[in-house]
Amino acid sequence: MDMKSDGLNAFEKAMLSRIAQDEIKENIHQFTLPYRKMMAYYRCAMMQVETKFNVMDEELSLQYDRNPIETIKTRLKSPESIANKLIKKQAPLTVESIEQNISDVAGVRVICSFPSDIYMLADALLKQDDITLLKRKDYIANPKENGYRSLHLIVQTPIFLHDQKRLMKVEVQFRTISMDWWASLEHKICYKKDVHIFPEIGKELRECAEIGEILDRRMEMIQQKVESGNS
Repeated sequence: MDMKSDGLNAFEKAMLSRIAQDEIKENIHQFTLPYRKMMAYYRCAMMQVETKFNVMDEELSLQYDRNPIETIKTRLKSPESIANKLIKKQAPLTVESIEQNISDVAGVRVICSFPSDIYMLADALLKQDDITLLKRKDYIANPKENGYRSLHLIVQTPIFLHDQKRLMKVEVQFRTISMDWWASLEHKICYKKDVHIFPEIGKELRECAEIGEILDRRMEMIQQKVESGNS
Protein backbone atom coordinates (compact mmCIF):
# COMPACT_ATOMS: atom_id res chain seq x y z
CA MET A 1 0.00 0.00 0.00
CA ASP A 2 2.73 2.39 0.92
CA MET A 3 4.57 1.79 -2.35
CA LYS A 4 1.36 2.30 -4.36
CA SER A 5 0.59 5.42 -2.40
CA ASP A 6 4.11 6.74 -2.95
CA GLY A 7 3.90 5.98 -6.67
CA LEU A 8 0.53 7.70 -6.95
CA ASN A 9 1.80 10.71 -5.07
CA ALA A 10 4.79 10.97 -7.37
CA PHE A 11 2.50 10.70 -10.40
CA GLU A 12 0.16 13.32 -8.98
CA LYS A 13 3.06 15.64 -8.28
CA ALA A 14 4.34 15.21 -11.82
CA MET A 15 0.88 15.95 -13.24
CA LEU A 16 0.43 18.98 -10.97
CA SER A 17 3.86 20.23 -11.98
CA ARG A 18 2.93 19.82 -15.66
CA ILE A 19 -0.38 21.61 -15.14
CA ALA A 20 1.39 24.42 -13.28
CA GLN A 21 3.91 24.79 -16.10
CA ASP A 22 1.11 24.89 -18.68
CA GLU A 23 -0.72 27.53 -16.63
CA ILE A 24 2.44 29.63 -16.33
CA LYS A 25 3.00 29.40 -20.09
CA GLU A 26 -0.61 30.38 -20.73
CA ASN A 27 -0.39 33.32 -18.32
CA ILE A 28 2.81 34.50 -19.97
CA HIS A 29 1.18 34.21 -23.40
CA GLN A 30 -1.90 36.12 -22.22
CA PHE A 31 0.27 38.83 -20.66
CA THR A 32 2.84 39.15 -23.46
CA LEU A 33 0.62 40.49 -26.26
CA PRO A 34 -1.12 43.15 -24.11
CA TYR A 35 2.27 44.16 -22.69
CA ARG A 36 3.81 44.47 -26.15
CA LYS A 37 0.82 46.54 -27.29
CA MET A 38 1.13 48.83 -24.28
CA MET A 39 4.85 49.35 -24.88
CA ALA A 40 4.10 50.14 -28.54
CA TYR A 41 1.65 52.83 -27.37
CA TYR A 42 4.30 54.29 -25.06
CA ARG A 43 6.82 54.28 -27.93
CA CYS A 44 4.34 56.17 -30.11
CA ALA A 45 3.80 58.79 -27.40
CA MET A 46 7.55 59.08 -26.85
CA MET A 47 8.19 59.57 -30.59
CA GLN A 48 5.43 62.17 -30.75
CA VAL A 49 6.96 64.23 -27.92
CA GLU A 50 10.43 63.86 -29.45
CA THR A 51 9.09 65.14 -32.77
CA LYS A 52 7.61 68.18 -31.04
CA PHE A 53 11.03 69.10 -29.70
CA ASN A 54 12.71 68.55 -33.06
CA VAL A 55 10.20 70.93 -34.64
CA MET A 56 10.74 73.52 -31.89
CA ASP A 57 14.52 73.26 -32.22
CA GLU A 58 14.31 73.83 -35.96
CA GLU A 59 12.01 76.82 -35.56
CA LEU A 60 13.97 78.42 -32.71
CA SER A 61 17.27 77.99 -34.53
CA LEU A 62 15.99 80.54 -37.05
CA GLN A 63 14.94 82.97 -34.34
CA TYR A 64 18.06 82.72 -32.14
CA ASP A 65 20.60 81.78 -34.81
CA ARG A 66 21.52 78.74 -32.71
CA ASN A 67 19.97 75.44 -31.66
CA PRO A 68 18.74 75.54 -28.04
CA ILE A 69 18.63 71.73 -27.97
CA GLU A 70 21.93 69.85 -27.94
CA THR A 71 20.53 66.32 -27.98
CA ILE A 72 17.31 64.42 -27.36
CA LYS A 73 17.37 61.00 -25.74
CA THR A 74 14.46 58.59 -25.37
CA ARG A 75 14.00 55.41 -23.36
CA LEU A 76 11.38 52.89 -22.26
CA LYS A 77 11.65 51.36 -18.82
CA SER A 78 12.80 47.75 -18.90
CA PRO A 79 10.36 44.99 -17.84
CA GLU A 80 12.52 44.39 -14.74
CA SER A 81 12.41 48.07 -13.77
CA ILE A 82 8.64 48.19 -14.30
CA ALA A 83 8.10 45.05 -12.21
CA ASN A 84 10.33 46.35 -9.40
CA LYS A 85 8.44 49.64 -9.32
CA LEU A 86 5.05 47.90 -9.16
CA ILE A 87 6.28 45.63 -6.36
CA LYS A 88 7.61 48.65 -4.46
CA LYS A 89 4.23 50.34 -4.81
CA GLN A 90 2.52 47.06 -3.80
CA ALA A 91 0.52 47.28 -7.03
CA PRO A 92 -0.69 44.32 -9.13
CA LEU A 93 1.67 42.95 -11.77
CA THR A 94 -0.72 43.58 -14.65
CA VAL A 95 -0.66 45.65 -17.83
CA GLU A 96 -3.51 47.81 -16.51
CA SER A 97 -1.56 48.42 -13.33
CA ILE A 98 1.43 49.69 -15.31
CA GLU A 99 -0.66 52.45 -16.87
CA GLN A 100 -2.37 53.31 -13.59
CA ASN A 101 0.63 53.31 -11.26
CA ILE A 102 3.73 54.25 -13.27
CA SER A 103 4.04 57.65 -14.93
CA ASP A 104 7.58 57.40 -16.32
CA VAL A 105 7.46 54.27 -18.48
CA ALA A 106 8.21 56.44 -21.50
CA GLY A 107 10.92 59.04 -21.04
CA VAL A 108 12.26 61.88 -23.17
CA ARG A 109 15.39 63.71 -22.04
CA VAL A 110 16.12 67.08 -23.61
CA ILE A 111 19.69 68.32 -23.22
CA CYS A 112 19.80 72.10 -23.58
CA SER A 113 22.58 74.61 -24.07
CA PHE A 114 21.65 76.97 -21.22
CA PRO A 115 19.33 76.95 -18.18
CA SER A 116 17.06 79.59 -19.72
CA ASP A 117 16.55 77.28 -22.73
CA ILE A 118 15.10 74.67 -20.37
CA TYR A 119 12.29 76.91 -19.16
CA MET A 120 11.65 78.34 -22.61
CA LEU A 121 11.24 74.86 -24.12
CA ALA A 122 9.16 73.59 -21.19
CA ASP A 123 6.79 76.54 -21.49
CA ALA A 124 6.55 76.08 -25.27
CA LEU A 125 5.69 72.39 -24.84
CA LEU A 126 3.00 73.07 -22.24
CA LYS A 127 1.36 75.70 -24.45
CA GLN A 128 0.55 73.08 -27.08
CA ASP A 129 -3.13 72.12 -27.22
CA ASP A 130 -2.58 68.39 -27.05
CA ILE A 131 -0.22 68.43 -24.05
CA THR A 132 -1.59 68.26 -20.50
CA LEU A 133 0.71 68.78 -17.52
CA LEU A 134 0.14 66.17 -14.80
CA LYS A 135 3.13 66.81 -12.55
CA ARG A 136 6.10 69.16 -12.36
CA LYS A 137 9.27 68.84 -10.25
CA ASP A 138 11.86 71.59 -10.54
CA TYR A 139 15.15 70.18 -9.26
CA ILE A 140 16.99 73.15 -10.76
CA ALA A 141 15.34 75.68 -8.46
CA ASN A 142 15.38 73.09 -5.66
CA PRO A 143 18.20 70.57 -6.23
CA LYS A 144 18.05 67.15 -4.59
CA GLU A 145 20.16 66.63 -1.48
CA ASN A 146 22.83 64.80 -3.52
CA GLY A 147 23.15 67.77 -5.91
CA TYR A 148 20.99 66.44 -8.76
CA ARG A 149 19.50 69.17 -10.95
CA SER A 150 16.90 68.81 -13.68
CA LEU A 151 13.38 69.89 -14.56
CA HIS A 152 10.91 66.99 -14.68
CA LEU A 153 7.49 67.13 -16.29
CA ILE A 154 4.94 64.34 -16.46
CA VAL A 155 2.71 65.13 -19.42
CA GLN A 156 -0.18 63.41 -21.11
CA THR A 157 -0.53 63.39 -24.87
CA PRO A 158 -2.96 61.63 -27.24
CA ILE A 159 -1.80 59.09 -29.79
CA PHE A 160 -4.02 58.31 -32.75
CA LEU A 161 -4.20 54.63 -33.66
CA HIS A 162 -6.03 53.14 -36.64
CA ASP A 163 -9.20 52.58 -34.60
CA GLN A 164 -8.90 54.69 -31.44
CA LYS A 165 -7.31 57.58 -29.60
CA ARG A 166 -5.37 56.89 -26.41
CA LEU A 167 -4.02 59.29 -23.81
CA MET A 168 -0.49 58.31 -22.79
CA LYS A 169 1.88 59.60 -20.12
CA VAL A 170 5.44 60.64 -20.88
CA GLU A 171 8.11 61.90 -18.51
CA VAL A 172 10.16 64.78 -19.95
CA GLN A 173 13.47 65.64 -18.31
CA PHE A 174 15.27 68.88 -19.15
CA ARG A 175 18.98 69.26 -18.37
CA THR A 176 21.90 71.39 -19.48
CA ILE A 177 25.05 69.65 -20.70
CA SER A 178 26.68 70.03 -17.28
CA MET A 179 23.59 68.71 -15.46
CA ASP A 180 23.50 65.67 -17.71
CA TRP A 181 27.25 65.08 -17.39
CA TRP A 182 27.03 65.21 -13.59
CA ALA A 183 23.93 62.99 -13.39
CA SER A 184 25.44 60.36 -15.72
CA LEU A 185 28.71 60.13 -13.78
CA GLU A 186 27.01 60.25 -10.38
CA HIS A 187 24.80 57.34 -11.47
CA LYS A 188 27.84 55.30 -12.51
CA ILE A 189 29.66 56.05 -9.28
CA CYS A 190 26.76 55.51 -6.88
CA TYR A 191 24.38 53.03 -8.49
CA LYS A 192 26.22 50.86 -10.98
CA LYS A 193 28.44 49.47 -8.21
CA ASP A 194 27.23 48.09 -4.90
CA VAL A 195 29.38 50.35 -2.77
CA HIS A 196 28.77 52.47 0.30
CA ILE A 197 29.01 56.19 -0.39
CA PHE A 198 30.92 57.79 2.45
CA PRO A 199 29.82 61.27 3.63
CA GLU A 200 32.96 62.89 2.20
CA ILE A 201 32.21 61.36 -1.23
CA GLY A 202 28.66 62.69 -1.09
CA LYS A 203 30.04 66.11 -0.17
CA GLU A 204 32.42 66.06 -3.14
CA LEU A 205 29.62 65.09 -5.51
CA ARG A 206 27.46 67.97 -4.25
CA GLU A 207 30.39 70.34 -4.71
CA CYS A 208 30.83 69.11 -8.29
CA ALA A 209 27.12 69.78 -8.90
CA GLU A 210 27.55 73.30 -7.53
CA ILE A 211 30.55 73.87 -9.82
CA GLY A 212 28.38 72.74 -12.74
CA GLU A 213 25.73 75.26 -11.72
CA ILE A 214 28.34 78.04 -11.63
CA LEU A 215 29.60 77.02 -15.08
CA ASP A 216 26.04 77.08 -16.45
CA ARG A 217 25.51 80.61 -15.16
CA ARG A 218 28.87 81.89 -16.42
CA MET A 219 28.50 80.34 -19.86
CA GLU A 220 25.01 81.81 -20.18
CA MET A 221 26.31 85.24 -19.18
CA ILE A 222 29.01 84.97 -21.85
CA GLN A 223 26.40 83.96 -24.42
CA GLN A 224 24.19 86.93 -23.49
CA LYS A 225 27.16 89.32 -23.84
CA VAL A 226 27.96 87.91 -27.27
CA GLU A 227 24.33 88.19 -28.38
CA SER A 228 23.99 91.77 -27.08
CA GLY A 229 27.27 92.74 -28.75
CA ASN A 230 26.11 91.38 -32.10
CA SER A 231 22.68 93.03 -31.94
